[in-house]
Amino acid sequence: MSGHSKWHNIKIKKSKVDQQRGKLFSKFAREIIIAAKEGGGDPSANVRLRTAIERARDASMPNENIQRAIARGLGGGEGENYEEIMYEVMAPAGVGVLVQVQTSNRNRTASEIRNLVTKAGGSMGASVAWIFEKKGLITLSRSVASEDEVLTRAVEAGAEDMKTTAEEYEITTAPEDFAQVRRALEQAGYTLASAEVTMVPKTTVPVTGKEAQQVLRLMEALEDHDDVQHVYANFDIPDEVLEQVS
Repeated sequence: MSGHSKWHNIKIKKSKVDQQRGKLFSKFAREIIIAAKEGGGDPSANVRLRTAIERARDASMPNENIQRAIARGLGGGEGENYEEIMYEVMAPAGVGVLVQVQTSNRNRTASEIRNLVTKAGGSMGASVAWIFEKKGLITLSRSVASEDEVLTRAVEAGAEDMKTTAEEYEITTAPEDFAQVRRALEQAGYTLASAEVTMVPKTTVPVTGKEAQQVLRLMEALEDHDDVQHVYANFDIPDEVLEQVS
């Protein structure tokens, strides 16, 4: 998990927020629309919607945009109708990849994702979903507090586990406990590096050399696609290779 978590954080640092803001807001809006459509417009009763709104606010998405997206999800606004699809991909070196898209044109998106995967040396249609399980994942710098203090606060709030890496604490929760654990850590005064409900791999695949570069190029291509909301992978790539792309 730590390899992909580090990649996620590198991507955040790499992003030129001003240039990417329009694309980010569009992706956040789609997630809010679908979450509201599936579970209603009350964030206190719809965990997915609450999480989507928090991610949007973390990126400084205006509240009026958020409310407009909720209204669209509830059928109160005009615009395209989106459906959510999960593609299963086998990347180079036997890395399993899940690609979550939200699209208004299934055929177009499927064709474009297939082309990206094929160019990177991967294949579509692999059975990889079993590798992953849905979890809340919160990361924060080790500089915020001692390991014992963070672990105690996290567990008391309902966290399942905490892993300590060279730079960060990685806290995992059950999806339904994610919001309360996040809230407890923020109320303790901790600055979170990232916080999301995600698909965490049960096992990882060590990848080095040329194959590592191929996998990272595929990850970048998929994440840059307008219809792609999330990309989950079970690679374990050395830190020095990950840092080369930062």
